[in-house]
Amino acid sequence: MHSKKIGFNSRLIHAGMFDDQFGSATVPIYQTSTFKFKNADHGAACFAGESDGYIYTRINNPTIDSLEKLVTSLEEGYKGIAMSSGMGAVNTIYSALLKPGDHMISTAAVYGPSRVVMEKHYSKYGIESSYIDTGDPDKMREAVQPNTRMLFIETPANPTMDITDLKEVVKIAREHNLITVADNTFCSPYLQKPLNFGFDIVFHSITKFLNGHADIVGGIIVTREKELHDILRPMMVNLGCNMDPHQAYMVIRGLKTLSLRMERSQENAIKMASWLEKHPKVAWVKYPGLPSHPKFELAKKQMNGPGAMISFELKGGLEAGKRLMNNVNLCILAVSLGGVETLIQHPASMTHSKMDMESRERSGITNGLVRLSVGIENVEDLLGDLDEAFEKV
Repeated sequence: MHSKKIGFNSRLIHAGMFDDQFGSATVPIYQTSTFKFKNADHGAACFAGESDGYIYTRINNPTIDSLEKLVTSLEEGYKGIAMSSGMGAVNTIYSALLKPGDHMISTAAVYGPSRVVMEKHYSKYGIESSYIDTGDPDKMREAVQPNTRMLFIETPANPTMDITDLKEVVKIAREHNLITVADNTFCSPYLQKPLNFGFDIVFHSITKFLNGHADIVGGIIVTREKELHDILRPMMVNLGCNMDPHQAYMVIRGLKTLSLRMERSQENAIKMASWLEKHPKVAWVKYPGLPSHPKFELAKKQMNGPGAMISFELKGGLEAGKRLMNNVNLCILAVSLGGVETLIQHPASMTHSKMDMESRERSGITNGLVRLSVGIENVEDLLGDLDEAFEKV
């Protein structure tokens, strides 16, 4: 059956599979740098793109192809491009689609390195960028300039959990002939499919929910149409940020349990968010599954569930955040997210500590903001761990 005609869980198990010569029930790891040709004519056809044969793993590889087809099926797009990291995906998009003089609009609280690499490096080549509240369509329209080329959004945003209306982004982009790009890392295609809303490109840090086990680093881009894929893939090849076959195998294995992991971690997150909202030392909680979230109704419309990411504000600010971090035990004090283990971090003293306070607060990253990536542990144990840590705050 065509992979788009079967259910999501069936796709997780079967999409991207191919028959190798020995009939392996799982995708084999083609751990090779190069592939031999049948003859000179076959080699010439491969290089000319007239044959489906493989040449060199930086260009293509059966194991990596399998992962690309699997994620493409999940996102319901045209084709995927797997690479060595999420930032490999970001840089491939920037390098392939933006030129000197172009302008990009992005979410104010977008993943830090996505903003840093643009402001510190691509700006040297004459590429401009603006970072705004993309959850406000009026602000997006005001930010559009004659040289604007791209709307690059993240929803929910990291780490503020702000939500951008996907339909509104596409509407504005079509008014101005802009390319739309969505970082879908926080949701995974299990919860959200931006391409189905009309986005041109969706990408992930595969490191997070798609792999789900905190043991590889990777990224992937999926386009809605052939045209952009044919621009982006050669850029990935030329940048040399290809994925490794063993990486691809690990992600394929991790993806098989995506639905099970997301359901359990989401179930835990709903209980934890409700508990945190009632805690006397918490000023507010931002979680799409709580009616108190400003975009609660929008989240219900464009997401298939609220997910496993929570942000909350400690009343004691910076010092309270550091004290909480220093007293958790079961929750792991670490960056990253989307694994089976619960991770906790305090951006003001960790990931965004070098950012000046004014810039941080403009992006919604306050001194007491804490981000939780909820895992699949027993929720009672997670709540007990936080309760003990709160006593020290």
